Amino acid sequence: MSSRAPAKGIDVVVVGAGFAGLRALHSLRSAGHRVVVLEAADGVGGVWHWNRYPGARCDVESFDYSYSFSEELQQEWRWSERYATQPEILRYLNHVADRFDLRRDIRLSTRLTSAAWDETNGRWEVVDSAGDRWSARFVVMATGQLSLPKRPKLPGQEDFRGTVFHTGEWPQVPVSLAGQRIGIIGTGSSGMQMIPVVARDAAHLTVFQRTANFSVPAANTLITDEEDEAIKATYSARRERTRNSPTGLSFDVSSTSALEVTAEERTATYEKGWPRLGFGFVLAYRDLLTDRKANDTASEFIRGKIRQIVKDPLTCELLVPKDFPFGAKRPSVDSAYFDTFNRDNVSLVDVRSDPIESITATGLKTRDHHYELDAIVFATGFDAFTGSLLKPDICGRGGRSLREHWSAGPRTYLGLMTDEFPNLFIIAGPGSPSLLSNVIVSTETHVDVIVELIAHLGQVGAATVEPTTEAVVRWVAHVNDKAQETLYPQAVSYYNGDEVEGKPRVFM
Repeated sequence: MSSRAPAKGIDVVVVGAGFAGLRALHSLRSAGHRVVVLEAADGVGGVWHWNRYPGARCDVESFDYSYSFSEELQQEWRWSERYATQPEILRYLNHVADRFDLRRDIRLSTRLTSAAWDETNGRWEVVDSAGDRWSARFVVMATGQLSLPKRPKLPGQEDFRGTVFHTGEWPQVPVSLAGQRIGIIGTGSSGMQMIPVVARDAAHLTVFQRTANFSVPAANTLITDEEDEAIKATYSARRERTRNSPTGLSFDVSSTSALEVTAEERTATYEKGWPRLGFGFVLAYRDLLTDRKANDTASEFIRGKIRQIVKDPLTCELLVPKDFPFGAKRPSVDSAYFDTFNRDNVSLVDVRSDPIESITATGLKTRDHHYELDAIVFATGFDAFTGSLLKPDICGRGGRSLREHWSAGPRTYLGLMTDEFPNLFIIAGPGSPSLLSNVIVSTETHVDVIVELIAHLGQVGAATVEPTTEAVVRWVAHVNDKAQETLYPQAVSYYNGDEVEGKPRVFM
């Protein structure tokens, strides 16, 4: 006989205590379900717990990047900036956890180790890293899209006498990089946010760039009391607008083609939007993400702005993105990123022409040069969408693992479920609007669907729910067919599974 403790009976195991997990816990518990949340970190917050690097902030407006389920919550919380910083977002999520008494059902510092579907009992047998076993009717994966950092392993890394950081696993204790020689590898969103902040106090900052990326000004401002009052007075209408928009954002979407107006009109529109639209710049015309000629007008406008800002011609041309259309790879929203390269203490290295070869005891070696460094920061992103879902051992019907089931790429229905894995839900997973939208809107929509679907099972007397294989195949084909009507496949990006070598190229 086994000496293991018996599994604890529970209705739902939720994995993750970020935006998705907290919302799922609150809504499922409010519907009368017994819920436990497994969270790997020692605090709530998900991506906003881990990403504490200097300059970390959201690229969606604070009033939209927040929960809509509680009128009292959205009226009482006071955002300080148009684009909230990481510390402010983390304070918000901790406030939510306290206000709705969520912590009592959250197991911190506890990872999902395995989940196996028990066909006989119609339940998930779950094991966590603390050694506890759970017998749950449902499992909800609220692990996020950008939660498994890519950790490059360069030759000689263990010999480096300085400090190595990853933006996605930043220390919780304060870190001072002032007066040091810093190397930052990567110029995606994290790198573009961090570089201007680090440059202010570094003795010297060397940026190692593989691919130049588009970015637009954040146009960040403090939120006045008048603005706060005006938005809160019409919050319900704003929420309705985001839920019914193509992006989950409160920006107006133009109904005009960029090719229907004169060059002078386009330039005037772009000039007006440049200092104030932020991420909404992609919505300046309705066809910027679907028509290459229309997109070229916006891409050239942004390239022109970069050339106006960056003074050194050689550095400037390295920073001008030429490989893909604007928006096909998630653009960044920055605060003086391009201006930073006019500083005397900042230099740019093109690792396409001079590849990184190794880390040494005192710095970093490319093919042609050696750079003396005191600290190295990997701003190299994540194994996006699927990394956190495939890390634990999840097995569905017949013991088939999710890794095997998705070996040719993720296959879902609505990004919410996959065939052969009954009663397993994914919040804003691959195949949902997810990171193409304001992910909070996608998240809340999925949580509401999950709660309603579980209630429906009770109403019709069904024990399980799962999509048919045919429905999954049709949905994946539909998503990829629609993607081909856009410019997204024309970029090498995590939207297409390109961020990890060997990952199947499927539109996420």
